[in-house]
Amino acid sequence: MTREEGASIVEAILFTMGDSVEISALAKAMDTESKEVKKYIEYLKEKYSKEDSGIGLIELESAVQLCTKKEMYEYLVKIAKAPKKAVLTDSLMETLSIIAYKQPITRLEVEKIRGVNSDHAVNRLVEFGLVQELGRLDAPGRPLLFGTTEEFLRSFGVRSLEDLPAIGTVQVEEFKAQAEQEINVKLDI
Repeated sequence: MTREEGASIVEAILFTMGDSVEISALAKAMDTESKEVKKYIEYLKEKYSKEDSGIGLIELESAVQLCTKKEMYEYLVKIAKAPKKAVLTDSLMETLSIIAYKQPITRLEVEKIRGVNSDHAVNRLVEFGLVQELGRLDAPGRPLLFGTTEEFLRSFGVRSLEDLPAIGTVQVEEFKAQAEQEINVKLDI
């Protein structure tokens, strides 16, 4: 099979599926190796990177998905109603950050870090499709474990969790100072 033929098959599968497809699943469907499929994906990325293409290809950990280029969004809005965007409040962003950096994590662990009840925040993040249940912790009460989803990666434009920005020691010290200041204000010290 030529590179163009293989790329056409990958393109057809991704277009039809709509969601991301694991590279291993593509390889299995095509009766080939994952490294061959990766060559077809690179060919498609090159093809879509040209200015005359309105679609692109994104990689999400070990999966790929077709998507519309950002530059085309204004035209899509004219055809369809503007997509409903989930508004993430400060408390939701805080909870999402904790889950992203500490996953898998229980609700109780999130609450210990935040210092407040996080039931609502975790539930909203699950509703938005940014967080999912990963299973249960092998401990008394078997609490649910939470982690981020592919939608989280897509929404924040990262390929994998390893691409999340590292928190520097200066930032950690600033966070500690802010937390101490908030505690002092609440205690009226």
